[in-house]
Amino acid sequence: MLPYRIATAALLATIATSQMLPASAQTTRDQPPPPPTFATPIHDARVVFPTTVSQGAMVIGKVPPGSEVRYGSRVLRVTPYGSIVLGVGRDETGPLAISVRRKDGTSQRINITVTPRDWPIERINGVPPSTVNPPPAITARIQREQASVVAVRTRDDARTDFAQTFIWPVQGRISGRFGNQRIYNGTPKSAHSGMDIAAASGTPVKAPAAGVVTFADANLYLTGGTLVVDHGHGVSSNFLHLSRIDVKVGDRVEQGQVVAAVGATGRATGPHLHWGMNWFDVRIDPLLLVQ
Repeated sequence: MLPYRIATAALLATIATSQMLPASAQTTRDQPPPPPTFATPIHDARVVFPTTVSQGAMVIGKVPPGSEVRYGSRVLRVTPYGSIVLGVGRDETGPLAISVRRKDGTSQRINITVTPRDWPIERINGVPPSTVNPPPAITARIQREQASVVAVRTRDDARTDFAQTFIWPVQGRISGRFGNQRIYNGTPKSAHSGMDIAAASGTPVKAPAAGVVTFADANLYLTGGTLVVDHGHGVSSNFLHLSRIDVKVGDRVEQGQVVAAVGATGRATGPHLHWGMNWFDVRIDPLLLVQ
């Protein structure tokens, strides 16, 4: 996973300095440069994407400003400087097909190879049985609560907070990894949607990047204290099992700001922070974004 993080940081810096590589070039594997400033000249007509990405990656590319960019059924938002972002799902096999139509009518198609990853099985015992196989009334509640979280992930703000180099929201042992198959009390469940970081209850949780709070609820059935911060262009972070939430919906938060505290609420066997990330409805791996 480390080479992809380095390559992504290098692409960000390339965009910032306008020293762009052709789409077929290999991305650098040197040490990550400083965060981008998005100072690309508006006349730059080049199209730049990484040639290879990992399952679970967030991908940033460069196109001529004013272009129409399509990925699957979605038209992607383009910044005034020509930057775009998209997410690669856990089970995506690729290649990713991206079409770019410039303002002058010329077009270009980009194919990006997707590197597969291994997804180990994680067995978690000691979880309250009612959270593994809940009765019908609780199942209905879970569905309502999850639908409310899904709804805020449809936002497509023009903010470019996602372009920051993400920092760790807490420091601690990684106790659960993105994408791993979960078996609770012997019952197979869906793959893990984020990264678990073990930390003491009450440990401050910091915003890994700037953004706007779009969801905050201290008492969801499965995820307990739940917070969602939107980073723009469909990219968002969610923080689960919180013991305390320090911000409210609509608040602007800056990178490093304390937004909550670690807890063990909802379906949890001990205090930890679940940090998940999404590009709209596509779950992506936070571990690929932090230094």
